[in-house]
Amino acid sequence: MTSRPLFADLHAPSAPEELLALLTLRFTPGLGPRRTESLRVHFGSAHAALRAPRSELRGVPGLDTRSLAAIGTPKAAEQAQAELTEAARLGVTLLGRGLDSYPPALDALEDAPAVLWVLGDLPDLPVVPRAIGIVGTRAASPHAVSLTRTVAADLARAGVVVVSGLARGIDTAAHGAAVEAGGVSVGVLGSAVNVIYPRENERLAERLTLISEYPLGTGPAQHHFPTRNRLIAALSAGTLVVEGERKSGSLITATHALECGRTVFAVPGRAGDPRAAGPHALIRDGAVLTESAADILTEFGWGSVPQQPALNLPPEQAQVLAAINAPATLDDLQARARLPLTDVQTALVMLQLAGLVEEVGGRWSRR
Repeated sequence: MTSRPLFADLHAPSAPEELLALLTLRFTPGLGPRRTESLRVHFGSAHAALRAPRSELRGVPGLDTRSLAAIGTPKAAEQAQAELTEAARLGVTLLGRGLDSYPPALDALEDAPAVLWVLGDLPDLPVVPRAIGIVGTRAASPHAVSLTRTVAADLARAGVVVVSGLARGIDTAAHGAAVEAGGVSVGVLGSAVNVIYPRENERLAERLTLISEYPLGTGPAQHHFPTRNRLIAALSAGTLVVEGERKSGSLITATHALECGRTVFAVPGRAGDPRAAGPHALIRDGAVLTESAADILTEFGWGSVPQQPALNLPPEQAQVLAAINAPATLDDLQARARLPLTDVQTALVMLQLAGLVEEVGGRWSRR
């Protein structure tokens, strides 16, 4: 008796059937994103690929003996069905390549994931998305953190989606400032969407839309992070590198951005600082020198940052706030505001309590 193919019906697959088929291929050993896409394109759908006889599968470029033997095995189908059940229980959405809900922006990648796991409301991410990736070192300087927060908040207020990787340092600053400004921020993870890393960002993650190409329960692994960087690059019209050494994940993201035909932006740093070496190299190679959100908005013709409503502040507080046009020390602010030191200190305390300013590493900046 011959065995019945995994999908034996002859009708065109529905979206749920195609998603299950894509997920089955995702769990098939030896099939990565490129081979899965070759199968989908060759047969017109993942559903049809799983029903194809071995003789036809051998005609698909790039498949080896091991991957051919694994296609259509019951274990992968069982894993796929279990994953769909668990995702529904957790409120996680699965998006399949070739289906309507899959972000067109990822078509810029030759190895786009067959399936995306999404937790939260995914913003519109067309072929050229109104989104900017912001990346940088985990061990960021106070100045870089402050500048990142300002740029991310201004981009968010201009209706730009802020994309990053939820890592410590620059990523955390970008995500936090974007959502605090009332904007949308997407976190691309090197783990499953239900495994937040680092743990201290669990509360922040609740305010983001999370994306991963890894199945539920997958923990962080060192090799996941360089891989996820290509998604940050593709989901963004441009990538901003704030700080990073010459050999860093930030530079990998910038390389992916260029491969996707995206624009690379870089923030200049202090000469001799290893954390500035990456951005400086990018600027020398043609990246857009960036000091504010306005540089990015101008590059894409996206307008300008909306003016914030005027604040009804006491005169001393208004003077000190106006003086914080860049991260500044207490002495800097006293000189700019032309007020007694005690008045500046009092104003800063009140502005900090109001959530308008913050102090990082001895420098004050706007929130």
